[in-house]
Amino acid sequence: MAHYDLEEQEQLDSIKTWWKMYGNLITGVVTAAAVGVVAWQGWGWYQRSQAAQASAVYGALEQAAASRDSQRVKAAAGELAEKFGSTTYAPLGALMAAKVSFEAGDLKTAQAQLTWVADNGKDELKDVARLRLAAVLLDEKAYDEALKQLDSPHGPAFDARFAELKGDVLAAQGKKADAKAAYQAAIAKLEGLGAVAEAGDKPRSPGRELLEQKVDSLGGAA
Repeated sequence: MAHYDLEEQEQLDSIKTWWKMYGNLITGVVTAAAVGVVAWQGWGWYQRSQAAQASAVYGALEQAAASRDSQRVKAAAGELAEKFGSTTYAPLGALMAAKVSFEAGDLKTAQAQLTWVADNGKDELKDVARLRLAAVLLDEKAYDEALKQLDSPHGPAFDARFAELKGDVLAAQGKKADAKAAYQAAIAKLEGLGAVAEAGDKPRSPGRELLEQKVDSLGGAA
């Protein structure tokens, strides 16, 4: 028995020595892991909470837009941008608010809302915002600013639309040759995306027909 007691004591002493050497490190690692798990769960809960609240505000914005209540629309869009800017609802809300503002003739507010999406949105939403912003700037005859938006990087799926609107801006400036080149580039992009029927007996793309009409309207521009 004394032999076994001695072995047990040696094991205890070895464990105590090992713990003195590595105990603090292990405790720190375990604590850090626990804090990480709690933080991750907390962040997930926060994101879900933000999304739920943003969804409710966006729903109110949709109702206000349906009733053409521009003040409520503007307020809801502002709340989404200020409190829930990291959610997808914020740029979606700003785009809808810009549409309502534009239809109400408030181009200044529409421009501000579209600029916010162009600066803070992601991927397709950013591209859509730039296109609509360029269209508003075209209406305001702010041609250089419109071209600046249209020269910004964008997704390949929007190439034809960017080129077409660029042609519209250039045509408004009286730069017929440049406008014609932009329209032809838009046609080429449509063909590249497969938007134009390949066989002659198939209906042609309305988008291409409109672009060809715009090219024809420029006459013999070189």
